[in-house]
Amino acid sequence: MNARKTLQLVALILVVAVAAALSYGPIKQNAKLGLDLQGGLYVVLQAEETPDRKVTKEEMQQVQAIMEQRINGLGVAEPRIQLEGTNRLLIELAGIQDPDKAVDLIGKTAVLTFRTTDGKTVIEGKDLKEAKEALEPGSKTAIVQMTLNSEGAKKFADVTRANVGKPIGIYLDQDLLQNPTVTEPITGGQARITGYGSLEDARRIALLLNSGALPVKMDMVEKQTVGPTLGAESLDKSETAAIIGIGLIFAFMFLYYRVPGFVAIISLILYSVIVVGILTWLHATWTLPGIAGFLLSLGVAVDANVIIYERLKDELRHGKTLRTAIEDGFHRAFTTILDSNVTTLISVVVLYSLGTGPIRGFAITLGIGIVVSMFTAISFTRLLLRSAGGSGILNNKKLYGA
Repeated sequence: MNARKTLQLVALILVVAVAAALSYGPIKQNAKLGLDLQGGLYVVLQAEETPDRKVTKEEMQQVQAIMEQRINGLGVAEPRIQLEGTNRLLIELAGIQDPDKAVDLIGKTAVLTFRTTDGKTVIEGKDLKEAKEALEPGSKTAIVQMTLNSEGAKKFADVTRANVGKPIGIYLDQDLLQNPTVTEPITGGQARITGYGSLEDARRIALLLNSGALPVKMDMVEKQTVGPTLGAESLDKSETAAIIGIGLIFAFMFLYYRVPGFVAIISLILYSVIVVGILTWLHATWTLPGIAGFLLSLGVAVDANVIIYERLKDELRHGKTLRTAIEDGFHRAFTTILDSNVTTLISVVVLYSLGTGPIRGFAITLGIGIVVSMFTAISFTRLLLRSAGGSGILNNKKLYGA
């Protein structure tokens, strides 16, 4: 018996076991679930276009800013609101308790008002001609420049003259956007608002000020509501399916390949810890397509082990020693595994480039899994097999399926 190799084998197994045990709690605690696993609302809004009027990028950005402002008022944790293409806006609200209220809020028309401290509306959105972000001349301070129409300029002059030293609140719907203080009467129809941390902050407020109402008519072309009960049921079924599937894979690998099968199980546990750890570190959201991508990548990792072990058995049947058979088996299997994974990665790139939402999540999970499987199947599995073969206690070729 080779004590050094035996200790190395035991140490590698213990490292994987400890890593899996220590990472389970943090990963479970920090895992983010998508709306298909915890319930929620998925909405697609599409801007109406006519041959004479095309929707601009700036208008869609205004719509996005307004929706973010409205949904923030719902208290939804980490809503996903993103533009798709040139005229669509995707909204995902995972874990929302009242989807009907959210749908009403998304579909309504916004109202922009300026109010004095006693709640009186003094300026409305129709009085505002334009608002845009800028850097104050002579400094790098971000500001918002407002231009009012003739009627609005007259109202603003009267209001600011009567409220010097007092704040005037700017509201979108019932949400206070900002509460700037009047420093002097503004009589020329031109005003500026200061107090922003960055030009991006000023730009967001300018977008909202320009959006007394949605700049284009938006149609709700898709709406999906997943109840919390259905989401929890999907999560339970996914966990059950994963446990059964992984258990069957482990049983097959151990019973059919014996020592190499046991090595594969250790490698697959390490593989799972690394992949799930990376996705958690990236703050990825787990959805049903994402889980499917992970399980598929696990199958790819198993395939790599199967290819290696079949090559190993062939080498042993040709009379080679265990050590030589392990090295030649990995050498002959490498090209096949690399070709297979490269072609799958090409598919992943295509899916990510052309897909959206859950499809991209599936592609990212599968891609990360393939890259990690190259490490675990080629490097870690080889190290374990070398340790097992060199230990002197697992040298019987029957233990390797030959």
